[in-house]
Amino acid sequence: MGIVAGLDSSPDFTRIVVCDSDTGAVLRQGFAPHPVESPEGGGRPADVDPQAWLLSLGEAAGGGLLEGVQAIGVSAQANSVVPLDAQGNTVRPAMVGGDKRSQVAAADLIDALGGREAWAQAVGCVPQAAQPVTKLRWLARTEPEAAARTAVLLQAHDWLVWQLLGRPARRTTDRGGASGTGYWSAATGGYRPDLVELALGHHAMLPEVIGPADAAGTTPEGLLISAGTGETQAAAFGLGIGLGDAVVSLGASGSVMAVHHEALVDQHGMITSLADATGMHLPVVTTLNAVRTLRGTAELLGLPDLESLSELAMKSTPGAHGLVLLPYLEGERTPNLPHTAGTLAGLRRESMKPEHLARAAFEGMLCGLADALDVLRGRGVDVRRVFLLGAAAELPAVQAAAPALFGTQVVVPQPSDYAAIGSARQAAWALGVSQGTLDPRTPPVWQGAVAQVLEPGEELAVGQAVRQQFVSVREQTHPGALRA
Repeated sequence: MGIVAGLDSSPDFTRIVVCDSDTGAVLRQGFAPHPVESPEGGGRPADVDPQAWLLSLGEAAGGGLLEGVQAIGVSAQANSVVPLDAQGNTVRPAMVGGDKRSQVAAADLIDALGGREAWAQAVGCVPQAAQPVTKLRWLARTEPEAAARTAVLLQAHDWLVWQLLGRPARRTTDRGGASGTGYWSAATGGYRPDLVELALGHHAMLPEVIGPADAAGTTPEGLLISAGTGETQAAAFGLGIGLGDAVVSLGASGSVMAVHHEALVDQHGMITSLADATGMHLPVVTTLNAVRTLRGTAELLGLPDLESLSELAMKSTPGAHGLVLLPYLEGERTPNLPHTAGTLAGLRRESMKPEHLARAAFEGMLCGLADALDVLRGRGVDVRRVFLLGAAAELPAVQAAAPALFGTQVVVPQPSDYAAIGSARQAAWALGVSQGTLDPRTPPVWQGAVAQVLEPGEELAVGQAVRQQFVSVREQTHPGALRA
């Protein structure tokens, strides 16, 4: 038996799990918040000193947590940029998260390359405000002196791996992390340095992309460090999803991703073509409105929390007595309607009750995510099972409606640190390959996530009728929006 560790450096904290390399059983865990001050007005900062990640890592690993560990895998928040100068020093704080400062820069880049289709063909995605390539454009326009000093570009997990290895001359990343930058193509497996130059204004060194089972290096103490990956890819690996599986994540916004055998190019920009942590692909479709729809409805109805909204919704019936909510409260990305608003259709005297509005909010949110699933299905992605993630996945109203609206089996995994577990699984893979006990083409088989399994059952026909009513209202209010 070997012992490995997985580290997940999220926007708010560091989690570490120590696992049996053969079975994946979690032996011990560590946690520490990131010592980052919130900006004025609250929320998450757009700029973070990466040393805060190291401080949090050290605290999480305290008390001998890593004793006996032979290999470590690292995952970290996506859409981060750590700009370094030629000596390896940070030029400015890391740019992280959903950085709305870059919205104008994203539009500039789309136009500069010749439109959305040109970007989709080049790197499998269309620039969005959060992406590293767009942050570089913002940096060049807003802080030209810092941009001019930037010689090396790393993401959060790249920087952490580099630090753990003692800042060697060789800097690495993995294909999963690289695929989210906006200047690496999952389809070709190569960088587009010209897009870095287009955004930043000059050439910069980029980390070497190594294979899923490769080691980034070994520390002076003999600890093997695996390739690392982005938080999304690590969570997918930790869940153990494969071909035929999709993951629907319920945050304020929503996302749908699925394992596929090839990269997808979507000229309309609805699909972001990511690579996964195993050598496969993870096409992702995002909606702007998921749990924010539920929270807005709860506030409108004067309810204190989502549990109360769910309880109220369960007093209604499928179809909400004819009420249909198009939950485009912040505009929408799927379909691409950035300037639209939500629509409540089907108002009749008998439907004007709080429980029906509550039910319509849950059904509208889930139907919007079903639209995102259909975008993937329409491109040949096989979806036979949906993993439903997020705190809202535990709500009875979500579980009652999701299988029938998605038209397939729904799996609700027990809450766990799946990104950290996925990182540990990657470490076990790299360790096994280095010892000659594992094939670099086949990851280790670990125990699956403990989960609740929900079947569409007899409600499938009713659920599909509800879905068709949603589609009908969408087509009446936004004709052809999802086909455009």
